[in-house]
This record gives sequence, C-alpha cells and structure tokens, in this order.
Amino acid sequence: MQPQKTHREIKTPQISGRYLADFMAASERGKRTITQRCKYQAIARVIQHDEAKITIAKFIRDGNPDLAPLIDGAQRLRDRIADSDFDRDLFDHNAEYITRFTKVVDAVQLPDAEIIVPGRCPAIELSGVKVTADIQFRFRRLTRTNKVRMGAAMLRYAKGKALPEPVADWQSAFIFGYLARTNVEEGATPEYKLCITLDAYTGTCHPAPTNSASRFENMDAACASIAERWPNIPPPPGAVI
Repeated sequence: MQPQKTHREIKTPQISGRYLADFMAASERGKRTITQRCKYQAIARVIQHDEAKITIAKFIRDGNPDLAPLIDGAQRLRDRIADSDFDRDLFDHNAEYITRFTKVVDAVQLPDAEIIVPGRCPAIELSGVKVTADIQFRFRRLTRTNKVRMGAAMLRYAKGKALPEPVADWQSAFIFGYLARTNVEEGATPEYKLCITLDAYTGTCHPAPTNSASRFENMDAACASIAERWPNIPPPPGAVI
C-alpha cells in the first residue's frame, strides 16, 4: 500500500509577505526552515486566524469604542457546533485571538487617517518569486495641499508573546513597498506612518521605518536568492510527497 502523502510540493517559488518578513529577520537556519515550509506545504489542516482577523478589522473600521462586537464575535465562535476536533480547535483559537485583542485594544494607537476596506490584494512578483499580501484594512488621508497619502495594516498574533520588533519592521516595510508596487489608487503615494503591522497580542502598532524603500529592495534581492535555491530545497525529514 502506498504511504499517505504528508506534503504537497509547490513547483514555482512563492511566499507570503508575512513569511518574507520572518525570512528577512531570521538566522540562516531559520531562513532554510521558512523556505522549506513554503515549498513543501503540509497537507494536514493548519489552524488559521481568518475569522478573528475579519472580526477585528471590521471593529476597527467601524470606529465604535463599544467592545460588544468583539466579545460577541468570540462567544459565537465558542458556541459554534464543530464537526471535528480540528474545527473545535480552530473556533477556539480564533475566539482566543479576539478575546486577547479586547484586553489590549486601549493600547492601539492608529494613525490619524480614514480607515477603509482592503479591496483586492493581488500578488506581486519579486525577482521570480510570487509574493502574496494579507491586508486587513487600508488608510487614506489628504494633505493640506490635497495630495493623497495611503497606507495599510496587517495583523499579527502569536499566543503568549509579542511580535519581535525586527520582524514587525520588515513586515511594515513590505506593506510600504507593496503599496508602491501595486499602485492601488492612482495619484496616491504610500506614507511610512500609514503602513503598520498591528500586533494583536500587545496592541502595538509598528509603522514602516523610514528606510522602507531600501528594505524593500533588500527583500527583492532576497527573493532572487530564494528563487535560485528553490529547485534545491529538500523536503522535510520523513515527508511523503
């Protein structure tokens, strides 16, 4: 009998903006692990925080200080009937994410700008690597001279620990470069302080550093290295492809 497959191989290089930020801040060993995970994706279902991010993003866009939408959203997930142990864990992890955010929401200091829906988030190509972006909402403001400045936010969350600042800086720099590359609104230009990574565990907003343009160029160069090594990345030990 053929052994059951554990991973699927992604033939062409691709990585998410989140993992690219992790890659830039990682050690050489960490970089190998990240690229291996991107090339050989586990077939087993993985806990995702999609519902938590949707709930929190809507709460932020609505601009209502009442925490009821967050509290109710977490409770609905806990009360939801699960068809499997995995689904139960999925719902509970998302509920825990939202509940943690309610405890730190007062620490969140968002930039002074209009908050709008994220819209389309098309993938971009950096030196032969497909890079995806998971933006939760966008920022938009007019300057005194009626020029449009734009930004966006990504949520990060890890249970029990704050997002490391070096990772946050790389991710916010990616947002800045991504918006410049995709040109989501004609005539609008990205602004450092409007491109943030929001740590949902601590409530800290990490704006893009002022050297984000050069950081994005470094990410582009890193992607060239990823594309070059992609064919030779070995599968994880014991993986069945």
